[in-house]
Amino acid sequence: MKYNPEIHHRKSIRIKEYDYSQSGYYFVTICVKNRLQLFGKIENGEMILNEFGVIVEDIWFDLPNHILNLQLDYYYIMPNHLHCIFILNENVGAGSKPALDTRDSKRAGLEPAPTKFHGLSEIIRQFKTFTSKQINILRNTPGVPIWQRNYYEHIIRNE
Repeated sequence: MKYNPEIHHRKSIRIKEYDYSQSGYYFVTICVKNRLQLFGKIENGEMILNEFGVIVEDIWFDLPNHILNLQLDYYYIMPNHLHCIFILNENVGAGSKPALDTRDSKRAGLEPAPTKFHGLSEIIRQFKTFTSKQINILRNTPGVPIWQRNYYEHIIRNE
């Protein structure tokens, strides 16, 4: 169904004018599409990860290797969602793209890759992309969405 503003009244849950790339602690919940219990099961009050849950956990721990300003805090994988806390540190002058070799850049007529500080939405996009690709390889379902379109976030403040 095509977007129709008369019947679709989706409002952003993000804070207007807030810069989600600034340093801080962000509590995030990301849900599996259609709430499928994809990552394991709870037995005797303990979460038992299956192979898809292990992929989510492995990629969670690998994120700081790709996003230089990111630090991980608590996380909890549930059968159909993930709760986690991302810590964005001061701008360290690098994003997730490696800079081009200047010799290759000049030859190709390109500028070096920008050193953009990535915000929360880009970090979550990368996490969803990495996990979806790996899970879909195992399921032999290329391109099938794993995650819901959006995510819930709460800025953790010390007031």
